[in-house]
Amino acid sequence: MKKRVAIIGAGPSGIAQLKAFEAARRAGAEIPEIVCYEKQGDYGGLWNYTWRTGLDEHGEAVHSGMYRYLWSNGPKECLEFPDYSFEAHFGRPIPSYAPRAVLLDYLKGCIAASGIAGYIRLRHVVRGVSYDHATAKFTLHVTHLAEDRSEVEQFDDVVVATGHYSTPNVPGFPGFDSFPGRILHSHDVRDVVEFAGQNVLLVGGSLSAEDIGMQCFKYGAASVTFSYRTRPMGFKWPEGFEEKPLLTELSGRTAHFPDGTTREVDAVILCTGYLHHFPFLSDALRLRARNRLYPGGLYKGIVSTSHPKLFYLGMQDQFYTFTMFDAQAWYARDIMLGRIALPDRAGMEADIAAWTAREEALTEVPDMIDFQADYMGDLLAATDYPVFDLAATAETFKVWAQHRDADITTYRDHAHASAVTGTMAPRHPLPWLDARDDTLEAFVAAQA
Repeated sequence: MKKRVAIIGAGPSGIAQLKAFEAARRAGAEIPEIVCYEKQGDYGGLWNYTWRTGLDEHGEAVHSGMYRYLWSNGPKECLEFPDYSFEAHFGRPIPSYAPRAVLLDYLKGCIAASGIAGYIRLRHVVRGVSYDHATAKFTLHVTHLAEDRSEVEQFDDVVVATGHYSTPNVPGFPGFDSFPGRILHSHDVRDVVEFAGQNVLLVGGSLSAEDIGMQCFKYGAASVTFSYRTRPMGFKWPEGFEEKPLLTELSGRTAHFPDGTTREVDAVILCTGYLHHFPFLSDALRLRARNRLYPGGLYKGIVSTSHPKLFYLGMQDQFYTFTMFDAQAWYARDIMLGRIALPDRAGMEADIAAWTAREEALTEVPDMIDFQADYMGDLLAATDYPVFDLAATAETFKVWAQHRDADITTYRDHAHASAVTGTMAPRHPLPWLDARDDTLEAFVAAQA
């Protein structure tokens, strides 16, 4: 009987795994039967915007936390597919930073060019995954949402490609229950225009806090206060921004901080991260990890050491995204095709320990970028993934970090060269702070 592989999720990670298998098939390899389950009604994972929060039309948890007016916060050159460039997709070079709709259009173009849509079952949610050691098979319980119909299927290998940015980590603070304003997690932010004229408190000190804070500023918030747990972000903020240590309590609209200061706030946005949450996996299969550059329990950041026929993609904290998912997917594919042999469990754990020790010694952003680039290089060296200049993308990331440090309001106005085509990106005709229309049509028209 032909081997069967289940892929859970058709966002960038699941798409990467489908591309890897389809590339092998087109090169003449015999590949397993592939089924990809996606609970949303379209491909693209987190890049799909929805006005919904909480539950979707089927009563399922809303996956995406995308909000209107979101632009990429990293250069597109660092996620560009080597076999499908932005220039090829749009027919001309485009700026280095683009709105969400532009990146989703690019991702969908890659799906079309790769011919992988036929593997995907939309509106299919995986309810349960278990493993039988006697049969060496996984059993998946799946619901077809549109037809309200249950299915049970068996597979030889399972790839978890659901990501880890869909289940919010929602802490509470004294006074939340009586706060007269709005309290929400960043996952539920949909339109920052609602905060125009307001004093906004953002709890958290990482990328989502920085980006949503800047969005609030761009669209008219009166003030933005960040409340951090460990350290301030320390950027050169515009007037009306400040950073405070972690919130201690709210009394009415008054926020209290450990340094004895207070601020009057109208809304609280929790930019407190996400949980690695896989309720569809049995306890024995479930990854338990936190957001770090090298998660524990996964050989090469991919293979479950306790169940080496179970693969996870995209479970790391991320500088790289699309191309890192590709590197992982090609490596996982080659394990499943028998091209790469796994060491025994002791060997896998020793490899994890070596990478973890190196990660724990990192203190500076450029070193973290090099770490993740080296991790990708380790994977790419073992597969036939299309060659591209990985070192050049790492240097682009370092320049990006410098631009952010120099001016957090203008880093998106810079241009970078493609590591795939060598073309220098044009600059957008408007500064990011003045570019208010985030539609695909407006962005493309602005480049004409």
